[in-house]
This record gives sequence, structure tokens and C-alpha cells, in this order.
Amino acid sequence: MQAAQPLNDAAFERVPLAAPVRSASVATLPLSAPAARPASAPRRRRTAPAWVHGSAMAWLCGLLSIGAVLLAWHLATHYKLDAYVRFNNIPAPAAVFDKVLEVNQSPKFVANIGISLRRILLGFAVATLLGVALGVLIGRYRWVRRLSFPALEVFRPIPAIAWVPMSIMLWPDNEVSIVFITFLGAFFPILLNTIHGVEAIDPVLLRAARSLGAGERSVLAQVVLPGALPHIFTGLAVGMGVAWVSLIAAEMISGQFGIGYFTWEAYSLIAYAEIALGMITIGVLGLACSGGIRLLAKLVMPWQAHSATGGRT
Repeated sequence: MQAAQPLNDAAFERVPLAAPVRSASVATLPLSAPAARPASAPRRRRTAPAWVHGSAMAWLCGLLSIGAVLLAWHLATHYKLDAYVRFNNIPAPAAVFDKVLEVNQSPKFVANIGISLRRILLGFAVATLLGVALGVLIGRYRWVRRLSFPALEVFRPIPAIAWVPMSIMLWPDNEVSIVFITFLGAFFPILLNTIHGVEAIDPVLLRAARSLGAGERSVLAQVVLPGALPHIFTGLAVGMGVAWVSLIAAEMISGQFGIGYFTWEAYSLIAYAEIALGMITIGVLGLACSGGIRLLAKLVMPWQAHSATGGRT
């Protein structure tokens, strides 16, 4: 035991001490002094938000595109372009503008616009309520899909214009038959997009809601419907366009009022400027309705608007 003591002391003396090394290395680290702030920093200029610049650029591009169409229209009618597409009898933009000033002095044209808007909004509202409700049920419950979807698929390929004779016989009032045709035009795009939106929801979200104690009603209201909203609004936008096509066709065939009847009457009277005016009015009204749907989508789904613009160039 005594012989082992000097061996341990000698081994201990040969071990280098690390503590002084650590302290020396720490002591040699330079300390950086805080940067002195300038006495008076320049004020930043207030700039408009990014969405303001984006909206202004979108409006500018839209005006440029419409102006290019009007310029091409003016040149084609001024020089009487006749290269397979004939512009000999097409009215010039100036003639159509004069007709706009003329018809605005008469309440008949404004009344036709109001009647068409009432028909389109009524038929589209009914199509939205039934299409979204039935689409959620078909996409969510398998037994509802098996019972109703085959019958709906039989009616879906039938054009809305083909329903005009049948709707006249079905409904006692001509006004109701036109609204019914408008409803058919918007119903199926809304229905199919709603079904696709419900079926595209991640099942993990449904299981998570179930594990947190949510009932079926809460799952439908807080998971299924919000998750399907992007597809629903896509169906609303498509359905609005088809509804306008169906409405104008119905007004041309069986209507006595409306912008479609105004356009068809102008064709019967060979009033070329009024024909162009009716077509432009239909396009402007359709653009306004589609813009209203897009604005509503941004208000209901603000997260979708930010994520959609993030990856665009």
C-alpha cells in the first residue's frame, strides 16, 4: 500500500491542468462594444401596402386590355376589314356609344336590365342553396351519393336551353320558367364543385375533430364546410357564367323582357348598334357578378387570398 502511493502522486503530477487554460482562453476574448446609434436617424417614407400597388396594376392592365380591344374594333370597322371575317356591317364603337346615350334616356332599357338581374339573382340564389347543401351531403355520406347522384348525372348533360319547352309546360308562369332555366344552368357546376371539395378534405382533420369530441353537426360546420369553401366558390364563379348563358337563351326564346329579349329584338329589327349594345351589356353584367363572387370569396376566405398571391410572378 505504501509503494503504490508515490506512483499515484507521480501520475497525478503528469496530468495537465485544464482549468487555467480555460480561464486564459476566456480572458483573451475581445468584448465588442455596442454600436453607437446616430444622433438623428432619417425617417422612412411611408409607402402604400403591397395590395394597393397590386390592385392599381391590375386595374391598369385591365384598362389596357379593354382599350386594345376597342382600338382593334375601331380599326376593323373603319377600314372595313374583309379577310374571311367581315366587318362591313359591324357598327363602330362610336355608334354604339351614341346608342348608349340614347337608350339611357328611355326607362325601357334600364327596366330590361333590372328584370334580367332579378332573374339571375333569384335563380342563382336557389341554385347556391340547393347545390351547396346537396353537394355537402353527397360528398359526406355514401348512402346519399348512392341514392341521388345517378339520377342527377342523368339530368346533368341536358343543356339548359333544351329545358325551355318543358319548363313552359311545367310552370304556369313564364317568369318562373325563365328563373328555373337560370337555376339549372348554375346548379350543376355548384353541385359538382361542392362534392369535389368535400371529398378532397384531409381525413386527418376529420379524425382530429372526432378525437376532440366534436359531433357530426360540429364537424360539418367547422371542418367540412370551411375546408370545401375554395371549391364551392370555384363552382359559384363557373355557375354564374353558365347561369347568364342560360338566362339570355331563355329570354331570347320565350321572354318578353330582359336584356336577352332586347338583343334578340334588335336583331329582328336589324338594329346593329343595339345588338352590339346588348352584347356589351351582357358582358359587363356578367363581369360585375363574377367580380362580386370573387370579392365575397376574399372576405370569407382571407387566408386563401394571401396564399394565392404568394406564389405568383
